[in-house]
Amino acid sequence: MLEEAIMIRREEILVYVKEKYGVDPDYPWMRTPNYAILRHEHNRKWFGAIVDVSEKKLGLEGNRVVDAMNLKCDPLLIGSLKSEPGILPAWHMNKEHWITVLLETVSPEKMYGLIDLSYALTK
Repeated sequence: MLEEAIMIRREEILVYVKEKYGVDPDYPWMRTPNYAILRHEHNRKWFGAIVDVSEKKLGLEGNRVVDAMNLKCDPLLIGSLKSEPGILPAWHMNKEHWITVLLETVSPEKMYGLIDLSYALTK
């Protein structure tokens, strides 16, 4: 695990998308009440999903439950991004167009840039 100072927390992401895009999260599933879905106001398309999921489900070793975020990404960037720590093939999304990011591995600045890209790609 990386230093706590560089990781981002789900609460920071929710504040960021509210302030920048006016978006409040949806929590559509009773079975997974912590899954926060971020949608465009006008077209209801997802641009992000914050989930808590086991490392094993993400293809990682370990049994911890971690916070992660699914984001749409330019297919040309996915290969290079996946070489960075904590950026994985998308979990439960199209792996050609989406990535999963472990929140404990990225700085707020990196995450905000990826969120902005996902928002723009799903407009």
